[in-house]
Amino acid sequence: MTAGETGVCTLGLWHLGSVVSACLAEKGYRVTGYDPDQDRVRSLARGVPPLHEPALRELIQAGLASGRLSFTNDLPKALAGARFVLLTFDTPVDDEDRADLSGILTAAAQLAEPMEDGATVIVMSQIPVGACEEIRTAISRACPRRRFGLVYSPENLKLGEAIDRFLHPRMVVLGSADADALDAAEWLFEPISAPKLRMDLRTAEMVKHALNAFFATCISFANELASLCEDAGADATVLAKALRLDERVGAAAPLQPGLGFAGGTLARDLNALRTLGERSGCETRLLDAAVAVNEAQNRRVLEKLRHACGPLDGLTVGVFGLTYKPGTSTLRRSHSIELIAMLAGEGSTVRAFDPMADLRELPAGFPADVRSDPYETARDSDALLILTGWPEFAQVDYASIRRSMRQPVVIDALNMLDRDEMQGYGFRYLGTGR
Repeated sequence: MTAGETGVCTLGLWHLGSVVSACLAEKGYRVTGYDPDQDRVRSLARGVPPLHEPALRELIQAGLASGRLSFTNDLPKALAGARFVLLTFDTPVDDEDRADLSGILTAAAQLAEPMEDGATVIVMSQIPVGACEEIRTAISRACPRRRFGLVYSPENLKLGEAIDRFLHPRMVVLGSADADALDAAEWLFEPISAPKLRMDLRTAEMVKHALNAFFATCISFANELASLCEDAGADATVLAKALRLDERVGAAAPLQPGLGFAGGTLARDLNALRTLGERSGCETRLLDAAVAVNEAQNRRVLEKLRHACGPLDGLTVGVFGLTYKPGTSTLRRSHSIELIAMLAGEGSTVRAFDPMADLRELPAGFPADVRSDPYETARDSDALLILTGWPEFAQVDYASIRRSMRQPVVIDALNMLDRDEMQGYGFRYLGTGR
């Protein structure tokens, strides 16, 4: 059977599902994407993705034009003729960064009856270790006669770089105790040139946890070093360059000082491992410390603001950046959103600007005036906070900004701007770790 003769159904069409659907269609498969959200399906059918991801709109439109890609909220229709069923829901997290599996388990039960007999179910959603067995049980209970294989292949996408990460990964992890299911999954991903690592189900689930926990720990390590550098008069940005040149660390290590990890993804996997430790009686001191450092990092921004401007009550603060990182429109678990809430809670008036944020995701009663222009955001403010690393913020005319501000204070939490240049404009410039 060729790719063009092979039906693939993706269930869940936010970031993960829309990227996977478009990429597999680009590789020649017949892909039908399913989501219970009718508005999301209508938008995708017009070639409009549910959030900003570079090149995703063009890839979806190419798939639709080729006839290899379609979208529906009719589950039996989506599953008809599908040899592969991919669970691609973006797993939501609660305020404690715990994964909510209810949507995935509901979809697993619903797909059991209309799914083709002998199909291979590939779980790509981020889930806690042990969850694949819950998914298997949900399918089997809903339709005991249904024969299917189950594989876990954790996604390794990154908002802003998702298409490249899917099409050109460093590895494809495949976890299952079923050799036939592993063979089928390896065949599906054969057009993607990367090592296929076969392992048992629980180890595959642990891979994603371990990777994200490692990245989170690196970020907290870098930020703790940054705090020490500020006190010692050292420069954490130069320190990070030196560390990366050591082959035991590596050039891509996430050691740049700034805000902590956000978005919920890293925190979700950290907490999955901490929960596993609680259940088994195994202490997770290093992971606990990484979380504690991360939670303290936002407060350091407020401490710098107090040190520069005095009490926060009555201040007018401009904020550049709402999304939790550049290259995406989502506000999911954004540190900027959390910091704005803290500022408002202490009596500050906040104005904010972001070039790409999906303002529909703002929480009800969001306590900031969102402007469409960076200059209006900074005008008459006592301080300007740069909280998201959009490259557009480096292109702003800060000489003009300086003239319009009431107090010339800039807190650049991400070290985006040139310190000497900003001080030359007359700003009191405060970065992170230097």
